Amino acid sequence: MATVVIIGAQWGDEGKGKIVDFLTEKCDYVVRFQGGCNAGHTVVVGNEKYILHLIPSGILHKGKKCIIGNGVVLDPLGLLKEIETLMSKGIDIDENLYIAKHCHLIMPYHIAIEEQAEKKKKIGTTKKGIGPCYTDKIARNGVRMVDLLYPEVLRSKITANLEIINFLLKNLYGANPLDEQQIFTQYIDYAEKLKKYIIDADVLINKAIESGKNILFEGAQGTLLDIDHGTYPYVTSSNTIAGGVCTGTGVSPKKIDKIIGIVKAYTTRVGEGPFPTEIKDSLGEDIRKKGGEYGATTGRPRRCGWLDLVGLKHAVRVNGFTGIAITKLDILDGIEKIKVCVGYKYRNTILEDFPKELEILQNCTPIYEELPGWKETTAGIKDYENLPKNSQKYLQFIEDSLKVKIQIISTGQKRDEIIIKESPL
Repeated sequence: MATVVIIGAQWGDEGKGKIVDFLTEKCDYVVRFQGGCNAGHTVVVGNEKYILHLIPSGILHKGKKCIIGNGVVLDPLGLLKEIETLMSKGIDIDENLYIAKHCHLIMPYHIAIEEQAEKKKKIGTTKKGIGPCYTDKIARNGVRMVDLLYPEVLRSKITANLEIINFLLKNLYGANPLDEQQIFTQYIDYAEKLKKYIIDADVLINKAIESGKNILFEGAQGTLLDIDHGTYPYVTSSNTIAGGVCTGTGVSPKKIDKIIGIVKAYTTRVGEGPFPTEIKDSLGEDIRKKGGEYGATTGRPRRCGWLDLVGLKHAVRVNGFTGIAITKLDILDGIEKIKVCVGYKYRNTILEDFPKELEILQNCTPIYEELPGWKETTAGIKDYENLPKNSQKYLQFIEDSLKVKIQIISTGQKRDEIIIKESPL
């Protein structure tokens, strides 16, 4: 039996979906513990590409139980569309999907408020209502999945929340108010379609662990987008690090066996915020095109840069990675010299630790070590010994710097384009 956590080690988009999909073969349950439909996990099976936003990537394997935990904020319309798409492709949903009763719901007013707020101060959100939903959760005004089963409770919460929201929309933003009856009717319809999936998820997960099942906890976004440990305020609204597993599912830290950090062989970031190693010349654009670096949720072009070991050491520290998986190694094929950031310079000071101050991070200069690239292709290679020697040296440099073993290397989009040096399961 093993409980394994998959965490993004950078600013998200590291390729977690593929790693989860691959490891699911040996797992019984896959659990999503935070975030919402602002996440996009891309998995390629054969010639078919699947983009999942809420349902755990394990759903693509027959018979695997997939749970949306209480730490997730759930857009019911988005979920229903995702279910419909998967079912149209022959994926069995009804027997394998579960949703925590105390999972919070994204409401139309969350989306409306975020759209207006983004106009006033651009942070680079997906405008999916994620932040306002988490705000209501913390303020104890949230609507939860279980409320869909009790119309009177649902109605009273919508009424109370709209009193405040409509005041803000009208008086602060000059926008049109929302209709209470329309929202209530809409969510009663969602209740009818989703009630069969609603369960006491924490009970199910803990019973599965006690009975010796293999559990995979699937993170969304990445460490540097964590609300507490990321590049605040240019972050998401949830705890994306390993600690979020416990609060987002109701599982004790004592029951977590392994924590795997997913590391892209270079670095990308979507939206606003500091990015010390960003490549702003044509090479950055070449990497973007070759790597297909466009947001799975929004389609926005991702900013591309060199690997940042300062940020990764921070991720190792706050997550406690027991191993890492390197993805998109093949995108670096053909680059003559590869830079790796080993420190930051701020004014006359050399920084080895990731700074908490936005002012410092925005104005620091990366200190690079240059490594020789490789002309040979790594795409599709499945044995470590067959990798080009310089790519092996690059991987060894990362491993030695982070002091964490590289267990998995992804060499392409497809499910079988992967090297397993040491299985986490």
